[in-house]
Amino acid sequence: LSDPSVPPSGVSCSGCGAEMQCGDSGAPGFVPAEKYRSLVSEGPAGLRGAVCQRCWALAHHGSALRLRLPPDEHRRVVSAALRRPPRHGRGPLLLYVLDVTELPDPVLPQLPALLAPDVPAAGVLVVGNKVDLLPADCRGHLGRLRQRVAAACALAGLRGDALVDIRLVSAKTGYGMEGLVSRLQRSWKCAGDVYLLGATNSGKSTLFNALLRSDYCKSRAPDIIDRATVSPWPGTTLNLLKFPIINPTCDRIFRRQERLKEEAAKTEDELSSEEKKYLNQLKKQGYLVGEVGRTFQQQKSNAEIDFDPDMLSYSMDEDPRDTSMKHEEREEFTHNEVKDARWCFDTPGIVKEDCVLNLLTEKEVKLVLPSHAIVPRTFILKPGMVLFLAALGRIDYLEGEKPAWFSVLASNVLPVHVTTLSNADTIYEKHAAQEFLKVPMGGEERMKEFPPLVPQDITLKGIGTTEAVADIKLSSAGWVAVTAHAEEELLLRAYTPKGTALVVREPPLLPYISTIRGARIPGTPAYRTKKPPSFVENLRTMGSG
Repeated sequence: LSDPSVPPSGVSCSGCGAEMQCGDSGAPGFVPAEKYRSLVSEGPAGLRGAVCQRCWALAHHGSALRLRLPPDEHRRVVSAALRRPPRHGRGPLLLYVLDVTELPDPVLPQLPALLAPDVPAAGVLVVGNKVDLLPADCRGHLGRLRQRVAAACALAGLRGDALVDIRLVSAKTGYGMEGLVSRLQRSWKCAGDVYLLGATNSGKSTLFNALLRSDYCKSRAPDIIDRATVSPWPGTTLNLLKFPIINPTCDRIFRRQERLKEEAAKTEDELSSEEKKYLNQLKKQGYLVGEVGRTFQQQKSNAEIDFDPDMLSYSMDEDPRDTSMKHEEREEFTHNEVKDARWCFDTPGIVKEDCVLNLLTEKEVKLVLPSHAIVPRTFILKPGMVLFLAALGRIDYLEGEKPAWFSVLASNVLPVHVTTLSNADTIYEKHAAQEFLKVPMGGEERMKEFPPLVPQDITLKGIGTTEAVADIKLSSAGWVAVTAHAEEELLLRAYTPKGTALVVREPPLLPYISTIRGARIPGTPAYRTKKPPSFVENLRTMGSG
């Protein structure tokens, strides 16, 4: 497939920004040699607008070919970019994207090191992403979630003037995105460049794409930027995606506010059938839904994207390149449009160490990462009972006087099985990597290379029957909120694969989650599940006015 004798093209992949090449199948920008030669033979237009094998695989098969860019290299590359001399006399604003389900964010403590004294950054705006996945366990749950993010920032040493703000959003469903754009335009205006930072799988690229389609981006840019323009990263073939930031003049701010007011006055019934259809799709995906609009340009109707936007948020042709017709019609920025432009840059995701996702295949990762609103699954366990989350985590209830409630928050497709302590080892040995426990997959051969589950003993003291005392976070596979009678002492033993992080999160992320349940299913330890309704922001509810 590869041909090391062919030099790199000098042309960037329009999906990820890497330089396209056919010499190394494990490196960014790879195109199979035969396809590469065919594109080159078409002349200058051949490679323009084409995408590399990895981007094509993401779009059409939801899979990513593994790239060799180790954590140290990620950090070195990001750090080098931030140390560039400030343009326009001002250091960049850093937008740090964290996945709220992953709190405490494992990469956040690395930020102060990236922001060494020789980094001229103007501050960090922390964006808590994926809030759409979490059910509201009580009124005001978002305020409490914001406090949890603030506490994680303080623990990582990010406080005072360095922390500009904390915003909660869903880049996927659009919730909170208009508020984020307004905040950026109000406080940062067009003062300097903006860099997006964050861990892998935090939804950072989805946020970049949402901003690209919003009022934050120059109005002609989404059409001209074939998916993004690029600047080379120092010392690596991986490139940096970017778009030009619009200058928020008084007139533009006024027109934008008028559009937002007009949209907020609408009810759901007043939406077009297309808008309703799109809204209903988003409601299935998340508990919190919004819409990212554009004030300064008519939105073109986009073809439906039939793959997960968290994997890649751009649609692509069936063949990994655009037609020649499109290349001929493609517009370009004029020199005057970009000579003084401030840019919003995406950066490579920082790989989380000690993370179970690093042990999984792309197919397994897709099952483990929640793509839809998480429906809590609650079980009542007595001492001597065991709960499995797929074959990735296990919790044994060893000692306690009374039953306790265990609420699982994980991808809805990951199976949960409850058994007895005497049967647990047999179930794991028999069903790990089989359909019954689902992940990992691949049978006995897969388990030969998969690390064994290792235990950690945990002692908890109950608060009451409606409030969880702690979350047991099984690396990035999900977590279990434990609710017990007041003053009741529990001895638990939790397991995750060797080399992955098991975290006891106190206080829990959603303390009242065990109350979001239906009736007990007779003869089982399980309760019927209950899915809270979705909330749409920026739409008037019927009866209000």
